Amino acid sequence: MSMIRDLRAAVRPSLRKAGRSSYPYENTRTEAAGTAVVDCAVYRDGRRVAARTTPDEALRRVRASGGREFVWIGLHEPTEREFSGIATEYGLHPLAVEDAVQAHQRPKLERYDDSVFTVFKTIHYVEHAELTATSEVVETGEVMCFTGRDYIITVRHGGQGSLRALRHRMEDDAELLAKGPSVVLHAIADQTVDGYLAVADAVQDDIDEVEIEVFSNSTGNGRRGGDAGRIYQLKREVLEFKRAVSPLLRPMQLVSERPMQVIDPEIQKYFRDVADHLTRVNEQVLGFDDLLNSILQANLAQATVAQNEDMRKITSWAAIFAVPTMIAGIYGMNFTYMPELGWKYGYPTVMAVTVTICVAIYRGFKRNGWL
Repeated sequence: MSMIRDLRAAVRPSLRKAGRSSYPYENTRTEAAGTAVVDCAVYRDGRRVAARTTPDEALRRVRASGGREFVWIGLHEPTEREFSGIATEYGLHPLAVEDAVQAHQRPKLERYDDSVFTVFKTIHYVEHAELTATSEVVETGEVMCFTGRDYIITVRHGGQGSLRALRHRMEDDAELLAKGPSVVLHAIADQTVDGYLAVADAVQDDIDEVEIEVFSNSTGNGRRGGDAGRIYQLKREVLEFKRAVSPLLRPMQLVSERPMQVIDPEIQKYFRDVADHLTRVNEQVLGFDDLLNSILQANLAQATVAQNEDMRKITSWAAIFAVPTMIAGIYGMNFTYMPELGWKYGYPTVMAVTVTICVAIYRGFKRNGWL
């Protein structure tokens, strides 16, 4: 089996074995590290060798192995106090530690002396029965990775982007996991970008729905055109999507092109596949933004046209009713001597003239498309 197929298989949920509901080492808790540690495991030749361990014990064991083992620590929303012990033991850079604790960081890649710090924004599509002006379309989270020669530490923020299933799938393939922390970093990046692809397809459906509504003659609620509020909301959600995707392009290009001490050269070239997929998603998101701008402009133009049509109709009917109003106003004046006041057929003649003029005006407006 080729390397790229192994790497792709490790991050695809469809390959997870059915019926597996629990894992014996999940939710490891230690007093030293606090309650933020979700899992801490030492791997040797791709297999988990420590039944239950703490981050400091795992580090001592890994360093004593002479590079044959590595540790993978998973944390969820650690506080500064909970993370400080691990940061000191593993020699993590203070600036990266600060970013990992505070969260809400821009996707990026930073290289330090003997480690690489990466930030990924995870995206989850929020299912909704109907898109409204207040619908939440995407939810975001963060996964931050500290990658060294013999360790990888993942820090997750938010309810999205869980790595538990990914760890299980990778542990099912010892040959792949034996390649060390680099392959774990690649798997996380690949899973994140695959999530972008799925969300992009779902957002495309929402945009198609809005586009159809805008360019249809009428909507289900009887109004012409689309709801600008829905378009604005969708545009805001696409902007959130864009903030997760676009900043990650440069880091993925760097990790796939420039040699790094902690990235295995054999694994590094497979980051190009991730970068290619990310580029495709970025082009989709940029296309979404442009398309929504066009849809919004079309919606506003249609609203303007509809208003002009309404004004023409109002003006036309006002012109028609102006004729009898004028005639009634003239004959409503209290003058003694006025034409046709004493004539027997004066009233029906005036009414006939009024109706004739109104019909003539109506037909003129109808012929010109004003009514």
